[in-house]
Amino acid sequence: MSQGSPGDWAPLDPTPGPPASPNPFVHELHLSRLQRVKFCLLGALLAPIRVLLAFIVLFLLWPFAWLQVAGLSEEQLQEPITGWRKTVCHNGVLGLSRLLFFLLGFLRIRVRGQRASRLQAPVLVAAPHSTFFDPIVLLPCDLPKVVSRAENLSVPVIGALLRFNQAILVSRHDPASRRRVVEEVRRRATSGGKWPQVLFFPEGTCSNKKALLKFKPGAFIAGVPVQPVLIRYPNSLDTTSWAWRGPGVLQVLWLTASQPCSIVDVEFLPVYHPSPEESRDPTLYANNVQRVMAQALGIPATECEFVGSLPVIVVGRLKVALEPQLWELGKVLRKAGLSPGYVDAGAEPGRSRMISQEEFARQLQLSDPQTVAGAFGYFQQDTKGLVDFRDVALALAALDGGRNLEELTRLAFELFAEEQAEGPHRLLCEAGFSTILHLLLGSPRPAAAALHAELCQAGPSRGLSLCQFQNFSLHDPLYGKLFSTYLRPPHTSRGTSQTPNASSPGSPTALANGTVQAPKQKGD
Repeated sequence: MSQGSPGDWAPLDPTPGPPASPNPFVHELHLSRLQRVKFCLLGALLAPIRVLLAFIVLFLLWPFAWLQVAGLSEEQLQEPITGWRKTVCHNGVLGLSRLLFFLLGFLRIRVRGQRASRLQAPVLVAAPHSTFFDPIVLLPCDLPKVVSRAENLSVPVIGALLRFNQAILVSRHDPASRRRVVEEVRRRATSGGKWPQVLFFPEGTCSNKKALLKFKPGAFIAGVPVQPVLIRYPNSLDTTSWAWRGPGVLQVLWLTASQPCSIVDVEFLPVYHPSPEESRDPTLYANNVQRVMAQALGIPATECEFVGSLPVIVVGRLKVALEPQLWELGKVLRKAGLSPGYVDAGAEPGRSRMISQEEFARQLQLSDPQTVAGAFGYFQQDTKGLVDFRDVALALAALDGGRNLEELTRLAFELFAEEQAEGPHRLLCEAGFSTILHLLLGSPRPAAAALHAELCQAGPSRGLSLCQFQNFSLHDPLYGKLFSTYLRPPHTSRGTSQTPNASSPGSPTALANGTVQAPKQKGD
C-alpha cells in the first residue's frame, strides 16, 4: 500500500453543523527526526530478533493445531471438540499465542469489563478492526470460533489454526457459500451453549480507528444477544493501523516490533439484547450496535464500507467509490501516452458491441501487454471475456476532458438509452443507468438500480428521458456536485499521480461528509 493523502473530511458547506468525520480509510504515520533515529536503532536491534522468534513460535503452534483435528472425520468436526484434545491442544495454542504476541512487543493486554458466558451472549462483535494484530483479542476471549475466508485454508500454519478453531469458512465469490455460513452461524448461536462463542469483526476490513465502518449484518442474523468488544491501542505512536491507504504490511510489522512496549486495551461492554424489531431485521440490529460501540469509543459511526476491493462512501441514497477506478484507468492510459478523445467514434449508440482484449488493444493502439491487461481489466467482462465497447467509449470520453458535463452526460445517455416499443423517445433504463454510474462514479450496481427505481417513481415510464437524466446528474443539489467532482479526475504532473486532498471541499470525501452524518440527524 502506498502512503495516502490527508485523512480528514471537510464539511461540504461552511455552515455550522456537526464536526467533519475523519476518513477511516487513510492512515498517515508522521515521525519526527528523533523518532526516526529511535526506530532505526531499535529496528536494527529489536525488530529482527522479535520477528524471527515470533515466526518460530507461529510454526510451533502447528503441532497443537494438527493434533486436535487429526483422525477426525468431517462429520465429527461438525460438532464441538471435547475431551483431552480440547484440554491439551486448546491450552497449548492459547499459551503459545500469548507468547507470540509478547515477542512482537505486546507486553500488556489490559482487560476491562466482564466477558459474558456463551449462554448470555453466543456472539462477540469486536471493533474497531484496524490491524492484522487484532486477533490478539481472541486471547482474553478464550479463543472463540471465528469466521474466515475459505482461501486462508491453503495458507501454511494459518490453515491448520483455522481447522483447529473449527472456523466458519466463507468464499466471497460463492453466494451459496454465504448462505451456508448464515445457516452455520445461526446453528451455533442457537445451540444453547453447546458451541463456544463466535467472534466477528463486523466492519469486515481494517480502518484507522478514527471512525467505525458500517457493520455487516452477518453477526446479527441469528437475532441472539451479542456482546460488544472494544479494541484500543493506547500507545503514544500509532504504528499498528493498517488502512486502505497508508503503511504496508511489512512496515507496520517492523515499526510495531521496534516499539519497546505496545499496549492493548480490550473492553467488554454489557450484553446487547435485541428488540423484536432488531431480531427480525439484522441491518437495523447491526446499525444500532454500531452506534453503541461508536459512542463508547468516542468516534463517529459511518456508512462507509468496502465493496469488493474498493472503499465506498454514501452520498444521499447512492454509494460511490472513494476513488473511482476511472481515475486509475486514466493514470494507466496517460502513462502509455494515449490521448483517449478520438476513440469513442467506434461505439454505436444504443447497441452493444462486444470486443476482446486483442481488439481492445488494437482500437486503443496499445502494445504493452501489462498496460493492456490493466486497462482491459477495468471493464466488466461477460462469460466469454468480452467487454462492451460502449463502456470503453464512455470511460475514454470522460477521461479526455474535452467535453463539458452537459456534453458528457448527453453522450452517456445516447450510448445506453434504449428504443421504446411505443413512442419515438428513447429512455435510459435500469441496466444502462447502473452501467453509467458504475463506470463514472464507481457505484455498486445494486445501489444504482435502487436509485433508478426511485427516480422513476415520479413518472409512469420505466426509464429516464434525457431531460430527467441531466436534471439528476447536472442540477440536483447533491448528485450534481458529485458528478462534477468525479468527472474531473486528477491529472498527473511529470509522471507522478496526484491524489486530491481529502480535505478539499470539492473532493469525494468532502462530498460524502454531507451525508455521513445524515442518518444520525434522522435518527435511523
